[in-house]
Amino acid sequence: MSCFSGLTGASKRATGTQDRGSGRQRLYENITETVGNTPCVKINEKMCPAGRTIYAKLEYFNPCSSVKDRLACAIIGAAEKEGKLKPGDTVVEATSGNTGIAVSMLCAQRGYKCVICMAEPFSVERRKLMRFMGAKVIITPKAGKGTGMVAKAKELAQKHGWFLCSQFENEANAAFHKLTTGPEILADFEGQRLDYFVLGYGTGGTFAGAGAAIKAERPDVKIVLGEPEAAPLLKSGTKSERNADGSAIGSHPAFAAHPIQGWTPDFIPQIVEKGLEAVGYDEYIGIPGAGSIETSQMLAKTQGIFTGISGGASMWAAIEIAKKAPEGSVILAMIADTGERYLTTPLFESIQADMNEEELVISKSTPSFQLG
Repeated sequence: MSCFSGLTGASKRATGTQDRGSGRQRLYENITETVGNTPCVKINEKMCPAGRTIYAKLEYFNPCSSVKDRLACAIIGAAEKEGKLKPGDTVVEATSGNTGIAVSMLCAQRGYKCVICMAEPFSVERRKLMRFMGAKVIITPKAGKGTGMVAKAKELAQKHGWFLCSQFENEANAAFHKLTTGPEILADFEGQRLDYFVLGYGTGGTFAGAGAAIKAERPDVKIVLGEPEAAPLLKSGTKSERNADGSAIGSHPAFAAHPIQGWTPDFIPQIVEKGLEAVGYDEYIGIPGAGSIETSQMLAKTQGIFTGISGGASMWAAIEIAKKAPEGSVILAMIADTGERYLTTPLFESIQADMNEEELVISKSTPSFQLG
């Protein structure tokens, strides 16, 4: 039932397409065993500043196309190990979408019932994906923000005796990243230069866990932590007030709505706070929403990398770091998910479903099969 069976190093480093056709050289008992070992892909000169190198760790290679597949494996696996989950139980969680999709996958594979609470503004396709995998999705009012959906999930868990994932406080989250994401990066960059590790935070699991693993082995690597310019919670220096279980009491005073779905809820997660104390960061960067969207679109059009707004945010930050980094610097950016989660968001506002003028001209350049 384990989601993580340990990492094994290759006998020699493959390059180009040398390992294409070799298969995985193993078979999998279930879909959760495929979580992890996502690739780091180089960004070409169309986006990367001259004299620097940027790589993107593409978490959409996970089976449900986001980094949150790791979180779901971590929390469900730990709950099973601790005897908190048994066959037929119900799992409930609050999410902006990716965690809910990942938890839905785990519950479907394990045979648990799944209830997800999600605030109204998050994309409709996320609701449909969760329901497609059998989850029940409870929509909370926009005015309640992230704290509202969290409170609803907690209320439902207490009322019905369901297992609450508590992704923002659950230490299994960061621990899994320390065991998987961080070691993967270290293995991929073994014997290679790596100067900066760039990411934002949602729950903070990747930052606290992978950051700890990287700093332990390569303390010279600088961690660059980003958050939306519109919601500078960390920059404000104001901590979130907490309940006894570590959850936030209310909305943070520095929070404002932003388009980077999955990043920076309206409170500072406890995992982030603990990560700041244990790992810290070397550089902070505020990221504009418009820049995040534009960079995501550029990744698609110049790199063939199809990611969402948060992926664009991470890459925007990586490019800004590269502009001022010493020549020869190597930067790694975390790309959290796929662009398919954002079809009804501002990311796709400029993308038409019908043919534009240029496409009509191409269509009419030959006589057959033209739309009327």
